[in-house]
Amino acid sequence: MKKYQPTIGLEIHVELKTRTKMFCDCLNDSLEKKANKNICPICTGQPGVLPVINKKAIDMVIKTGLALDCRIAKKTWFERKNYFYPDLPKGYQISQYEAPICEKGKLGNVRITRIHLEEDAGKLVHKEDLPAGKQGDSLVDFNRAGVPLMELVTEPDITSIEQAKKFGQELQLIFRYLGISDADMEKGQMRVEANISLDMGTKVEIKNLNSFKAVKRGIKYEIERQKDILEAGDKVIHETRGWNEIKQKTFSQRTKETSDDYRYFPEPDLPPLEISKKDIEELKKEIPELPQARRNRFKKEYKISQSNIKTLTVYKNLGDFFEASISELRAWLKSGKIKTNIQPLIKLTANYIITEFPKFIGKEIKFTPENFAELIYLTFIGEISSSGAQEVLKEMFKKGGDPSQIIKSKGLKQVSKEEDLEKIVEKIIKNNPQPVKDYKKGKETALQFLVGQTMKESKGKANPKVANKLLKKKLRK
Repeated sequence: MKKYQPTIGLEIHVELKTRTKMFCDCLNDSLEKKANKNICPICTGQPGVLPVINKKAIDMVIKTGLALDCRIAKKTWFERKNYFYPDLPKGYQISQYEAPICEKGKLGNVRITRIHLEEDAGKLVHKEDLPAGKQGDSLVDFNRAGVPLMELVTEPDITSIEQAKKFGQELQLIFRYLGISDADMEKGQMRVEANISLDMGTKVEIKNLNSFKAVKRGIKYEIERQKDILEAGDKVIHETRGWNEIKQKTFSQRTKETSDDYRYFPEPDLPPLEISKKDIEELKKEIPELPQARRNRFKKEYKISQSNIKTLTVYKNLGDFFEASISELRAWLKSGKIKTNIQPLIKLTANYIITEFPKFIGKEIKFTPENFAELIYLTFIGEISSSGAQEVLKEMFKKGGDPSQIIKSKGLKQVSKEEDLEKIVEKIIKNNPQPVKDYKKGKETALQFLVGQTMKESKGKANPKVANKLLKKKLRK
């Protein structure tokens, strides 16, 4: 059986996070639940109206191009894309074809052909999605019509399903770092379309894949479908196909159009745009550290695990909080407030953020990095146990506050002096003669049992290291 090589190119559509729509003053809120609330004569295509370009959207596309090493056009313009969109009332879409804002970029080993700007279409609400008693013909919600939509098109450089998924995820992260879009696929803010062929043969496009699971499954299904066609001696048809999430299969929508079918011509109501070197230099200053640069720096600067670096990069707010906390610890170290090697504190900080903070992603953090750094240090020096630190952190998430005050008010301070634990340890030895005998016969697990009993007797306040040391000392006698 012949082994086929898939060739994959992606088209990625992203709704930009501007205050208003692309060509009018309507609020850009495609998630508005009340149908047709954010509309006006411009975005509903009324006769005699004139669109006005949203400069913020242009800037966002330029920043994306700069982040992806694209060539930025000196002159660009909008065109009318003539096609029947039932959810775009003008009967055409204002888009770009001949002169996109960005061209010839790269992300990893994948070349980016172009990045251009257009307006999004509205949303069709079909009868099965309507409430009981209102089911009938399909209806149209124009809240999304006119939302700034950035389209990024790659060269067919992707050769595997996993590469396609990782490329899309990295782009999503870059969009979020740039602050141009939340790129939430479940909310339709980012949509992926995949162009797939086998052995550089006939290309088939899969439309509107709205999750990375759908990207993987859709591409896999299409590769298998085309392979079956070729092995049967038939030809693959150049077409556009949809993805049925329930049936987990693609389905034919229409034969594939070419650019000639869209009859592009310059939009007569919008002037051409000239992008100066000064404009580009100003926008360059707004580009933050991007995900791959952060990964490289975290590895070199903090020497934490790859899994921790991945999490602190994907969840940028957690990575920012981590760095702010380490900055506090370093300042204390420099001032002489604390005296220790910083590396164990860095690792402890990362581990606590990774294990405890994800529960609060998207929620307000009511305490400062300085508060958290203090808790990390108190845990590190044994002022509080690990379980006690979790209890303090839980309280801090609820109400904020100073960890020292919470430790004091809840009586969570760990007992770390041998003289304070001596009576408890003697009691544990007296009440557990068999484990004592087992330990003296060389069974190390018996010692761990005795440490556990000491912790239980002290209600978790005993420092386990001190308890372990004291038990060994007592049992040697």
